[in-house]
This record gives sequence, C-alpha cells and structure tokens, in this order.
Amino acid sequence: MSVLLQVKKLTEHAIIPQRGSKHAAGYDLSSAYDLVVPARGKALVKTDCAMAIPEGTYARIAPRSGLAWKHHIDIGAGVVDYDYRGNVGVVMFNHADSDFEVKRGDRVAQLILERIITPEVSEVQELPDTERGSGGFGSTGIRGAEAINSAEDCPEAKKQKVAA
Repeated sequence: MSVLLQVKKLTEHAIIPQRGSKHAAGYDLSSAYDLVVPARGKALVKTDCAMAIPEGTYARIAPRSGLAWKHHIDIGAGVVDYDYRGNVGVVMFNHADSDFEVKRGDRVAQLILERIITPEVSEVQELPDTERGSGGFGSTGIRGAEAINSAEDCPEAKKQKVAA
C-alpha cells in the first residue's frame, strides 16, 4: 500500500512541496509571498498549502541547512499534526544583524514526516529506576569539567605564560 501526502493549493502562489533529491528526508516548503524577516526578529511565512498528513505520522518543519549556515535563519514551532488542515506556516527567526528578504517561491524550510506513537498517560507514584536517574542538562557528558571564565583559567594559556 502506498502512503500519500495529500497537498491542496490554497492560492495560485502555492508550490507543492518536493524533495531535492531521491533520498532527501525532507520536502522543501516554499514561501507564497514576498516578505522581510527583520534583523533579530521573526516572521510567519505562509506556504498557502494545506495537507493531509498520513495517519500514524506528524510533519516536522525543520530548518534548511544553507539558510542556517549562510544567513543565520532558524525555524521554530514546527509541528503539523495529522488532523490539521489549515495553511501551513513557517515561523522564521532571523539571528542576523540585518533584515532577511524572502521572495515568493523561495524554499524556506523542509517538511519531514516522522512516525509517532501516542500512548495512554498513566499517573504513577514511582517510576522504574535507571542508571541515569534524574540527571539532565549535560549529565551524560564529561564529568568533572570546570567552567573557564577567562583566558587565565585555561590550561593552555597557563602553559604559554610559563614558556614565555
């Protein structure tokens, strides 16, 4: 059985999402309008596409690596649920010091379909133990690392001073 991503163009400016190559994970999403994402600001970029996401999946709207690397553009709020049928919008964040122009037809993000499970939620009094436990935010990284607040705290800087 073939799985379909059904797309409805809401205006003549909409561009049906396409993958850039045979093995690309994401479908390129394109802007239906010209707009400016202000420096250090954000904008909602409309695609003028509505979609029927395949059952058992959701669509994640992800950044395009070239926009992130070259123009400091990031994407936020990127989930399209199975039952959403409205205009798919892309929240663009501009982390640069200059405005970023988006032209109609520009590929602004990518849509990645991901399988999802939605288990029932059960409140419990205790959770099963794990080796990690409640450690979070870097708890699985290097143990015993110390913060370096200045060049003088850096071991390499101390070696250079001794050698001089």
